[in-house]
Amino acid sequence: MQQLLDQAIQETIELMPKVKALGPVLAELGAAMLKCWENRGKILLAGNGGSMSDAMHFGEELTVRFKRNRRALAAICLCDPAAITCAGNDFGFETVFERQVEALGQPGDILVVLTTSGNSENILRAVKMAKKIGVKTVSFLGKDGGQLRGQCDIELLVPSHVTARIQEAHKILFHTACDWIDSRV
Repeated sequence: MQQLLDQAIQETIELMPKVKALGPVLAELGAAMLKCWENRGKILLAGNGGSMSDAMHFGEELTVRFKRNRRALAAICLCDPAAITCAGNDFGFETVFERQVEALGQPGDILVVLTTSGNSENILRAVKMAKKIGVKTVSFLGKDGGQLRGQCDIELLVPSHVTARIQEAHKILFHTACDWIDSRV
């Protein structure tokens, strides 16, 4: 156990300077989110597996609160099990987010996707739909960014091949964004 813990800590230590370098992009995301809410828009969030849990976590920090009580901010995680299973059954799993983006997204909104690989077809299609209808796109990526690299308006790429470290870094990034947003709304 100690050896595994030591390894995880060492991987994290080595990754943090690369995460720190994403500060300017994170600032761009924060500014875009504030502008979205100022214009009465909303944030849509999506991910698969652990990244879905992270998308839910990010969304609730925005809608309810992070550190301080402040007005509620419009954020919706695309995790409705009925919508996901209906779209998956009727159109295929690759459509589960695309259909929800088409139904809920409006120009001026932002779609935030979290994916460690950047290769999930359902995420790729959601981004494509968002762009088609005028929704700004943001990706939290890992590894080499996969097929999604370079496809979003704002991209936060955590350059690690260890899924757990990528997800931990994504949390640091979105928690920092929430902290910054809390101080401005």
